[in-house]
Amino acid sequence: MDKQNNNITETAIFAGGCFWCTEAIFQRLQGVEEVISGYTGGTIKNPAYREICTGRTEHAEAIKITFDPSQVAFSELLEVFFATHDPTTLNRQGNDVGTQYRSEIFYTNETQKKLAEEFIALLEKEQVFNAPIVTAISEEKPFYVAEQEHQNYYNDNKSQPYCQFIIDPKIKKLNKYYSQKLNAVK
Repeated sequence: MDKQNNNITETAIFAGGCFWCTEAIFQRLQGVEEVISGYTGGTIKNPAYREICTGRTEHAEAIKITFDPSQVAFSELLEVFFATHDPTTLNRQGNDVGTQYRSEIFYTNETQKKLAEEFIALLEKEQVFNAPIVTAISEEKPFYVAEQEHQNYYNDNKSQPYCQFIIDPKIKKLNKYYSQKLNAVK
């Protein structure tokens, strides 16, 4: 646990396809203090976006979330994570294809690991998705912050076609199903 602004905070790391999408989703949740886009799970140190795009680094596009567990529980973050991406497609989210777009949870402690395993088991038992969940659960690995132009991408580029066609529908879904958990303005 980290101490930030006199609150106890925790960290969650999710890979759910394009980090622009996941960053935009989690920035809007109450209790989330910071979301950083980056790369994790791979074999090379300090990768650049151009290297990630090749799919040969084994890194995933991911986000590192700093959150206040007194305002938003890790289990709630899991719920939003699974509701806003497709956890049934291996190495793919929509038109984004490659290992860098895989679905993976990088747990930062054993409680997160257990909660992620239990949540996936519940989703499978309830047959929430029409196909098996392929989301991997892995121990936290070094996280490399993405280049500045990838930070806060959606908020800074809402008129870009990718944002309008890919991210906007995810934000609308978030607003529809999780309005009570969102920050007033972002």
